[in-house]
Amino acid sequence: MSITRCWWCGEDPLYVAYHDHEWGTPQRDERALFELLCLEGFQAGLSWITILRKREAFRAAFDGFHIATVAAYGDAEVARLVTDAGIVRHQGKIAATIANARAVEAMHGDGRTLTELVWRHAPPTRAICLLTAAEVPAATPASMALAQALKQEGMRFVGPTTVYAFMQSAGLVNDHLAECFRSL
Repeated sequence: MSITRCWWCGEDPLYVAYHDHEWGTPQRDERALFELLCLEGFQAGLSWITILRKREAFRAAFDGFHIATVAAYGDAEVARLVTDAGIVRHQGKIAATIANARAVEAMHGDGRTLTELVWRHAPPTRAICLLTAAEVPAATPASMALAQALKQEGMRFVGPTTVYAFMQSAGLVNDHLAECFRSL
């Protein structure tokens, strides 16, 4: 029996597994949300499959995206990361990941969490599924509002389009097309 999936995952086993088991699944674990947000930032200008193929290397390079650990990174860690061929060696994106960890740590100091901030911006669930790829937005008012809130916290590489991709991956929105077995 054939399973119908969203068009974008194609037949690459890594992409199919990501689609089938992760993308669009509501995520509330703060470390996992932080990882997704950072990886979406690294993806800017690249394909998501490139990031998926490097995800384990990213996890190793960034200490499992443990927020407090990444927030404590200094010049030595930046120098190590910009030479790590297993990840995207973009100094601005590396610096943004560290800055974002520090921003989350500052939120913790105020008794707030990234999870609460993110989910406060989740839009209402769609009443009907999207029918075509053309209906999938690149950004929405909700992603614009969340991007602005993240920037106000001091985060970087969190524009509305990147944030919308994050919202899709973290399950704040369900953009599986109606014909997909994972749709609403």
